[in-house]
Amino acid sequence: MKKALLLVCILAISVITTACINSFAVQELNSKAMTFMEQGNYSEAIERLKSSIDLDDSIFESHYNLAVAYTKSEDYVNALNSYKKAISLKPDFADSYYSLAVAEENIAADLTAGILTIDDNGNLQKTNEEVSEKQEKLPENVSAYVDELIADSIKNYNEYLAKAENATDADDVQNHIKDLELKLNAPVKE
Repeated sequence: MKKALLLVCILAISVITTACINSFAVQELNSKAMTFMEQGNYSEAIERLKSSIDLDDSIFESHYNLAVAYTKSEDYVNALNSYKKAISLKPDFADSYYSLAVAEENIAADLTAGILTIDDNGNLQKTNEEVSEKQEKLPENVSAYVDELIADSIKNYNEYLAKAENATDADDVQNHIKDLELKLNAPVKE
């Protein structure tokens, strides 16, 4: 009986020790990532934050900071996924919704400009072609997805306003929402 109790204690101590080491490593990786972000080195920040998430996928700050780093590096597709994960971990953080809306708008703009396209599997991909000017007529699947992104960004801006009760930019955001609603309801060019 004493051996079994000793074994359970050793196991518990090793689990606690491992958790503490992981927690310290996550904090260190996040700290290094923030230093890289301040220096404008977003690719290094992204790598540190991804490593942090590999160690502990449950930390909101890691996902949110990764989303910000992706946004700063103009990788809006990965930013969108990271903001969604951050929101799932901390649904009351208003800035996540605002930032998600911005990422959705940027993806819509990139699709409209031809910088991104939708492949046969429905995945977003960067185009290899150099974009000279805005496309006149988008393919139907792209146009529908752009509308979906704009509608989602409107929803997320509204969620931001609901959660950030004293937002100093509330009027600006409301005006931007109205502009997006007009864009969403604009007649299609033939």
